[in-house]
Amino acid sequence: MSEGVHGEIHVADPSICRVSEASKETAVESVSRSVGATGDTAAVEFTAPSSAAIDDADEVFHHEQKTIYRVTHSPAEEPRCACELIECHGCPVRHLEADCGAVVLSFVAADLASFRDIVVNLKSAFDGVSLRRLTQSEPDSATGSLVFVDRDELTARQREVLETAHEMGYFEHPREANATEVAAALDINRSTFTEHLSAAQSKLLDTILDV
Repeated sequence: MSEGVHGEIHVADPSICRVSEASKETAVESVSRSVGATGDTAAVEFTAPSSAAIDDADEVFHHEQKTIYRVTHSPAEEPRCACELIECHGCPVRHLEADCGAVVLSFVAADLASFRDIVVNLKSAFDGVSLRRLTQSEPDSATGSLVFVDRDELTARQREVLETAHEMGYFEHPREANATEVAAALDINRSTFTEHLSAAQSKLLDTILDV
């Protein structure tokens, strides 16, 4: 098995793309991204309630009070969204979801150094970038590097937020609990939960990637 790093990144910047902007106003489901065979066009499709007013997106299909929308564009000289930035590094986005103005992106990088470069570039371009999941396959050789995480870097509240979110299935696919439900279990509001979670994930990301 060759070495590879599967990363899942959360970006809380609502200006990241049209889909994240739409998810700030309404429920967005089944987000998918595709790039043309020649690489000259990219399209993102997502499902939202037909009652929602989605501007700058083409309506593709209506079914049971839901509409599939498509946003199509040609590549620009500089990446306009997180997906384009990641794919500029030769790593296609494998999974994409949007909720309340934030997006979660899943991709595979060749190695930890490549993954770190992508995260550094994302943090330079967008606000609220944090790590959701990081999995590294076993390398062919026996050599490797271990990363020790000091839990004391996290506050007691941040650890509680991470543990509760994990126990309730917030990080699972599909999610077993959303941010509102986890926040209610912690007896805090949603924005406070997101703030603690983002701070904790940023600390872990900095430690693991040594940035």
